[in-house]
Amino acid sequence: MQAWFDQLPSCLVIAEVAQNHDGSLGTAHAYIDAVAGAGAQAIKFQTHIAEEESSLDEPWRVKFSPQDATRYDYWKRIEFTEEQWRGLARHAVERGLSFLSSAFSPAAVDLLERTGVPAWKVGAGEIGNLPMIERMAKTGKLVMLSSGMASWKDLDRAVDCVRRAGAPVAVFQCTSAYPCPPERTGLNVLAEMAERYACPVGLSDHSGAIYAGLAAATLGARFVEVHVSLSRECFGPDVPASLTTAELRQLVDGVKFIETALASPVNKDVEAAALLDLRRIFGKSLVAARELGPGAPLASGDFAAKKPATGIDVSRQAEFVGRCLNRRVARNHQFSEADFA
Repeated sequence: MQAWFDQLPSCLVIAEVAQNHDGSLGTAHAYIDAVAGAGAQAIKFQTHIAEEESSLDEPWRVKFSPQDATRYDYWKRIEFTEEQWRGLARHAVERGLSFLSSAFSPAAVDLLERTGVPAWKVGAGEIGNLPMIERMAKTGKLVMLSSGMASWKDLDRAVDCVRRAGAPVAVFQCTSAYPCPPERTGLNVLAEMAERYACPVGLSDHSGAIYAGLAAATLGARFVEVHVSLSRECFGPDVPASLTTAELRQLVDGVKFIETALASPVNKDVEAAALLDLRRIFGKSLVAARELGPGAPLASGDFAAKKPATGIDVSRQAEFVGRCLNRRVARNHQFSEADFA
């Protein structure tokens, strides 16, 4: 596990498909190709096994599916077999992606362990499921905790559970709103989490835009997770909170730009020296504001600042106020040290 974590970029972009495949294996594979083409480093699904995690009494968050009488029916319809999950994982790895999936039952944890996931992502609704979190942590792999429905007390317990089992932990700021408005994004929580838990932090973003992810990368997040959809016209409850694959490309490119910028501190003096030729073109020198003769002390109004900066720098004007010329000069004459008595 730690080898996987050590190889991550400064900020890992995770494209979450979740259930946007709507149970179509072909569509799930299409998402892998689309996410790889957009440049993300990881893809994440959700592994639901209806009879292991749900009952007929489970309510709908949003009743979006006319073909499914119950939420249980929906989970059952979108299940994949273990062999199908293995195929998705192989495809992801072939496309250079880390394959991740959130587990929602111990059976799903065991299935994904056999599939070979390099790390675990705990969904917001499972933050109190300490037995399942412990089961994940005992594999020694990184456990990434989503905080969308968690209080600090909930997170404290989950982080402690992971660490007692001997696994590394990461914590994600998340707001379980679909889509999430900017005022509820909670970017401030990233620093609080980093200080409280002394671990890598991330943002699980449901805003449906690239801005929060870019801000999180700038603030030092090690992970940015976003839902992704092939189109805003696709079917499913998460589509309004998803990025299109074109927007995912913008996010990935933006995060890489920010990583490079943050890793490349600029020395202003060195930068200025390197741009000396440009300073000569765009800077200004002291020139005569009008025709001037020798003998009389010059006032500030006798000077003007004009391009190029190949003479006396305009910042030195005060040094020459009150001095006298040793010869007559025309208007716009660029002063040199030799002009002064």
